[in-house]
Amino acid sequence: MKVLITGFDPFGGEAMNPAYEAVKLLPDTIEGADIIKLEVPTVFGKSIQVLDEAMAKHQPDIVINIGQAGNRFGITPERVAINQDDARITDNEGNQPIDTVIVEEGQPAYFAKMPIKAIVENIKKAGIPAQVSNTAGTFVCNHLMYGLLNLIDTKYPQVRGGFIHVPFATEQVIDRPTSPSLTLEQIAKGLEIAVATTITTHDDIQVQGGAIS
Repeated sequence: MKVLITGFDPFGGEAMNPAYEAVKLLPDTIEGADIIKLEVPTVFGKSIQVLDEAMAKHQPDIVINIGQAGNRFGITPERVAINQDDARITDNEGNQPIDTVIVEEGQPAYFAKMPIKAIVENIKKAGIPAQVSNTAGTFVCNHLMYGLLNLIDTKYPQVRGGFIHVPFATEQVIDRPTSPSLTLEQIAKGLEIAVATTITTHDDIQVQGGAIS
């Protein structure tokens, strides 16, 4: 079995992106599966192209994309991606699509194809904050998640996968003492648990994971 796990490069003026920095800390095998690590550009369009090329090359069984959501307190697997770009800031090549569909004639939305609630429960059992997220935003993270799930739907039907947001790394909040963060080691441990859970769990558990707002 092969697992492709991606993380974005730094964006928005940050010197680092904990998504890929944590991915680099993952072991090369988890639950007997080979782990393929890939940095993807924080760029609309290009991020999906790079992912598609990597999936064609490596033929993974599972694909998990990782991105930074600096305002969050824990590790948050995403439930759904929507077919909409609406960028508050520019990406790393100056693109700022507004009210733009990601895939013409694509589905309005896709749900994650991995056990997001089991992932959350197992990460929390390890003493690391985690919860289900019901919005991946409308920036490149949602863009890539939608792109992945569209590729699974139309091109790689045997693949399972989804997207996980991680908070700031501790190094990023030295001058932002009120911002939540986790150490890179905690983030990497949470991601390792997420990968292991996705490998070993095909049917998600049924526990509360909703939100009022």
